[in-house]
Parts: sequence; structure tokens; C-alpha cells
Amino acid sequence: MYKLGAFMLALLGQQGLAAAQAPADNIAKPLLVPSDYERVLTIGAQYNQLTVNMPDVPFWLAEGEAFVYRRTTQGKHQFMQVDAATGGKQPAFDHTRLAAALARASLENYKADNLPFDRFELADDARMITFNIDNTRWTCDLVSYGCTANAMHPDVHQQMGYDPTPPAENDPENTSISPDGKWLAYTTKYNIFLRSEDGLQDIPLTWDGSEGNYYAFSTLRWSPDSRHLAAYRIRPGHKRQIHYIESSPTDELQPRYSTMTYPKPGDALPLLQPVLFDIIMQSKIEIDNASFPNPYHLSPIKWWKDGRGFTFEYNQRGHQLYRLVEVEAAAGKVRSLIDERSITFIDYQPLVMDQQKTGKFFRYDVEDGKEIIWASERDGYEHLYLFDGRTGELKNQITRGDWVVRAVYYVDPVKRQIWFGASGRDKGEDPYFVHAYRVDFDGNGLTALTPEPANHHIEFSPNGRYYVDLWSRIDVPPRLALYRASDNAELMQVESADISELIASGWQPPLSFHAKGRDGETDIWGVIHKPLNFDRNKRYPVVENIYAGPTGSFVPKSFSALVEPLTQMGFIVVQIDGMGTNNRSRAFHDIAWKNLKDAGFPYRILWHKAASAKYSWYDISNVGIFGGSAGGQNAVSALLFHSDFYKVAVANSGCYDNRMDKIWWNEQWMGWPVGIEYSLSSAIDNAHRLQGKLMLVVGEMDRNVDPSSTFQMADRLIKAGKYFDMLVVPSADHGAPGNYSELKLLDFFVRNILGQIPPNWNALPIELLKPN
Repeated sequence: MYKLGAFMLALLGQQGLAAAQAPADNIAKPLLVPSDYERVLTIGAQYNQLTVNMPDVPFWLAEGEAFVYRRTTQGKHQFMQVDAATGGKQPAFDHTRLAAALARASLENYKADNLPFDRFELADDARMITFNIDNTRWTCDLVSYGCTANAMHPDVHQQMGYDPTPPAENDPENTSISPDGKWLAYTTKYNIFLRSEDGLQDIPLTWDGSEGNYYAFSTLRWSPDSRHLAAYRIRPGHKRQIHYIESSPTDELQPRYSTMTYPKPGDALPLLQPVLFDIIMQSKIEIDNASFPNPYHLSPIKWWKDGRGFTFEYNQRGHQLYRLVEVEAAAGKVRSLIDERSITFIDYQPLVMDQQKTGKFFRYDVEDGKEIIWASERDGYEHLYLFDGRTGELKNQITRGDWVVRAVYYVDPVKRQIWFGASGRDKGEDPYFVHAYRVDFDGNGLTALTPEPANHHIEFSPNGRYYVDLWSRIDVPPRLALYRASDNAELMQVESADISELIASGWQPPLSFHAKGRDGETDIWGVIHKPLNFDRNKRYPVVENIYAGPTGSFVPKSFSALVEPLTQMGFIVVQIDGMGTNNRSRAFHDIAWKNLKDAGFPYRILWHKAASAKYSWYDISNVGIFGGSAGGQNAVSALLFHSDFYKVAVANSGCYDNRMDKIWWNEQWMGWPVGIEYSLSSAIDNAHRLQGKLMLVVGEMDRNVDPSSTFQMADRLIKAGKYFDMLVVPSADHGAPGNYSELKLLDFFVRNILGQIPPNWNALPIELLKPN
């Protein structure tokens, strides 16, 4: 890279001219020079060099007696392995030899302190390690240190885009063997056949399969006693495709054309229906589909261990009914075991410990379905319930209160205890902090396990004997400790990060802040990232980094040395979890229902005003906002519907009309059938409302949000006579990542909020604009 000093004088001359032309109220602001931009785009890597012993989330090895975590010291990574029984800690393998072996096998240059994976699997004898790099599965011998590669088959998503429909497979050689080994099931000519183990018999179970109504091989499920076989028969839906032209492929001159299957709201979906066969009689048992007539999705078939029947979950289109269905094996009798209903939506994604992307669904079968532990928001908060698995009757609510279950770590059916994570139970604390608890099946014995006021990430061993707790706050570096599950005894402090050098460098954590929302009662939580060289006697412009997708909450709760780039240029940057986002009460979440344009803006604006009232340095006279994907939609909506407060926006890869985006996201929150609400929330249909300064950014190969959404937004703005900026990045995927996009965002806020003219980059020998 060229040294900045060679062109600093030239740029200072440019900046001096810009300052002379700037409005009077901007003259006092410090002039930005290339070194400021250089710092913005490199500060993250610099700060990472200043942390010591930073542990990543640990993972347990298969036998459950040892776990591994990756720690980072001054930017260098090392995998450490801990024996839970003895407390012994050592490197998980010889990093130098593994890097050399991997380099020999791949012809790539890998370094021992920066191996290209963050998780792996270890064979029981600790001799073989396996891990993934891109689309390749690697296996390395930890004695000889030789590595072999196997290309991974693309999954359904990669093969078929966003269409999860099980495909028709007509390959007689691809078989599913019965548990007793006597029969091989396969599909050919869209029908199901049985082949005897000796190959002498080939028996058709069906004759009526066709391309338009086929039996799907991947859905075949044998009963444990081999007496029955169940599967799904599928009538395909509409195969909507979106089309791409990659204008600038790296390996050829001419543009490249491609398509991807991409169902959108309102499209005709495939119809899946379960079918059941008696293997002894070699006959089909009829199943009444009245209990699941209009599926958005049916979960994979799951047999009871005693073979009495099978279950699946029915997610009715519109996501207002989620039903656990049981089919009796002997006669195909159908009954509903558990019904989950909502007048708004049921968040059907799995309940997992992922702050930014988690649903509410959890099911655990006790003693082969004698009882069922089930998660539900039926009382207004996400909690656990115990059902009788034979009758479907509710036995008792396991957890209750105005707080939410965030994850289930481990279930012990013998002790009849559950270990789980929850947030919002400790009053006076950030309601998003996750703590660990233990409770009995009957709801008694609720015990708090993590007293530290922080955000806790728990990983249980597969055998349930141990767990590790990785906890931190935005202002407290992470600590990792090992516990015994039976009595919650701390066995060892595994790792404690050191950030003394980071603090000495001038780094400062964001400031947590909360304020009342528009109802005067609900606390809205966010963080304030202060600018570089913060001086409380000065006033700083505010820019909001927004993502209001209902899938999760997005304000950081755990420690990170990352910084918001704009803070390095004199801006305050804030993040807020407004109403409509996840991980609070049901009422908090329901604000998003058929109303994605809201994005919690009335609450966000009150939050900003409260911060300005409390802090004299918090200037909301010219507020900016930026976001990507759903955050891009939010950023545009800020200027369309709240231009009295937000003045400048950068929107990246947004879904500006929810009818243009993928079906699973948009029907979940905006409802089905497609109604007028889609238009009311559409930034495209409301483009004529634009006020303020807007820049749209899109990658032409965005495979998450249809890039046509951005182009239609631009088209409608032009037709409405609205002025805006736009950046299209050739060959770029979702988010249009890279230094160029980042620099354009920085320049846009510098010009339109600070009132400064950015550098003439083309007149300067600088490499910041090149891809990173």
C-alpha cells in the first residue's frame, strides 16, 4: 500500500478549499484526512491485536468428557482442549504440523496461528480430526499428519435455492433398508418399490405416482419393528425463479446467466401428504388429511420407538396454527396431540441460543412420548409446558412469569429436570441478559445457576455431566468456566480474557442506555458507541445502525473489541432494539405483525430524544441511519415515514417490498393471503414520500434478497421525481461487502451530515478503494 504521507499535503489543500466553501457552522468541525479513513477501515484488525486469551464459544467432543475452544491472543488463534474430569488443558493438536499437512494437500498457504476453520470433530481415539473448509470436508491423521479431502454434496438449499421441496428421485440403486434388514425401499417412476434382501423380489407398493404427484424417497421412514413404512407424497407447487446476469465474472469476459428457485409470498406451494404402508400385507393404509389440509410445511416423520405410530408437526400456511399430529400405525387413525394457535403469528423456527435468529419451537419426547415437553407463548411469554403424550392433555406449566425461555440446554428424564436459559427474570438488569436455570418437570425447584450480572452462553456436555459457561458484558471481557451439572459446582476457571492493552489504546466500550417507549411503560434498550477522542463538552452528530428484523434482537450484549467505523470519524453510532423485535414478551413482538414498516420507529425516536435530554453531547438535529437487508428496508422507511426526525440514510440490499422477497420470511411476519398490508409497508409503493438524503446499495448477485427489489425501488423514486444516490457492485452478493461500499457509506455521511467535501479519491494514489 502507498504510504499516506506522500499525498497528505495535496489532500489537505483540497480539504482546506472544502472548508472555505463549507457552511459557517461546520468550520469548527475537525477536517477529515485520508488517515481518518485508513483508521476506519483498519481499526478492527488493530484492536484485535490488543486482546489476550479471548475465548470463542466452546464445543464438546463426541464422548462428552472433553471440550475445545479457540482462543485468540494478539490476533493469533489456538485451539485448546480441556479434559472435564481431570481439568487438564493443552493444545488440541500440533497446529504447526496440521497447517503444514493441510498446505501440502490443498496447495494453499495456511498458517498455524490462523487455521481456516473454527470447529472440528475428533474421532474417539483422538487420532483423526475432521473439519470443513468451504465446500470441502477434510480429514487429517493426527499421528502421521496427512490430510485428505472430500467434496461435500450441496444441500437442498444450494441445489434448489429457497425451495425446500423434497425432489423426485427415481434411482433404484438408492435404497432405504428396513431395521430388520429384510427389505430395501426405493423409488422409481415416481412410485415406491420394495426389494427383498436376496434381490429376488421387486414389489411395487404404489402405482399412481407421477411427475406431478410423486412419492419422495428422502422422506421414507421405517417403523422400528419394520412392519410399516411411511413417507410423503408431494404435489409440486409453482417453481418461481429469479434470474441473474453476472456482468463481470472474474474468469471470463462475457456476462454469465443463472437462475435460482425462489418462492415469494402468495405463490402456490407444494402439497405434502403423509402415506402409510403395511409391509406384511404389502398394502397402503389410508390416512385422513382433514387435520392438515393446507400445509406451509410438514416436519420429517418421526416414529415412536415401539412402532405404535408416527408423528409430524403441521405448520398451517399463514403461521397461525402449529399442530403436533399423530398417526396410528395399525389403522392410520389421525389425532391432534397439541395445538398451538395465534391470531397473529406463531414463530415456528427452532428455539436456539442465537440472539439474532431464533424461533419459539421446542419439543422433547419423554419415555417414547409418554410425556412431551413443549414450548409455547400461550400465556404471553415463551415458556415450557408438560403434556401427556398419550392423551394430549396439559399436565402442568413448567416455567411461568413475565420473562422468557431462550434455550433448553439439557433434559434429564430420569431426574425429571431441565436446564435452560432465560432472560428478563432478574429485575433491575438488562432484560436481554441470558442466565441459566434448572427446574423440575412439575415446575418446582427453579434454581438460578449464573449469578453474575452478564450475558451467559452455556454449552452442556452430551452426557449431561458437565457444562461450560462463557459470560461477558459489553464492558466486561469474557470468562470461561467449567461446572459439574449435578450440584452446579465450579470445577475450574478455564480462561479469562485480558484487555488491558486494548483499554490503554483508547478503546472504550459502548454505553448501555434505556428509555420508555410510546406506551410510557415498556423499556427500550440500546447502546451508544461514542466517537473517537470523545469530549463530553462537545456535541456529536448521531447515526443509527438499524436492523429491526423480527427474527431476533440485535443490540450487542456480550463483549466485543469491534468498533462502529463511523465513530472513528466523529459520529455517535447507536443500536436500538425497538418493539417488533424478538426475545421479549409476545406483545412486544406482535408489533411487527403485518406492519414491518413500523420497525419500532416511534419507540426509537423517543429513545433518541431521551438520550439527547440526558446527554448534552448527543446531537439529534440531523440524524442519519443505515442498515442492510431488513435493515435496508428499515433505513428507507425512516425517510419515507419519519422524515421529521431522520434526515440521511444509506440502505444496503433491502427488501423494499415484502412481496418481492422470499416466502418464508415475509409470510411469517406479513401474513397470508397477501393483503393490503404488504402495500402499506412497501417502500416501493410509498417512494413518493421520500424526504432527506438517500443512497441505495446493492450487489448484482444478491442471492438472499432479490436484487430487483432495489432496482424497482430506484425505478419508482425516479418516476416520483426523487433525487437519490445509488451504488451497484458488480458480482457482489448480499450486503455488497468490501472497502468500496464501506467508503461510499462513510463519504455519504461525511458529506450530508458533517457538511464536508470528501477527498477526491481518484486524484490520490491510495489503495483503500480496492477489494479487501
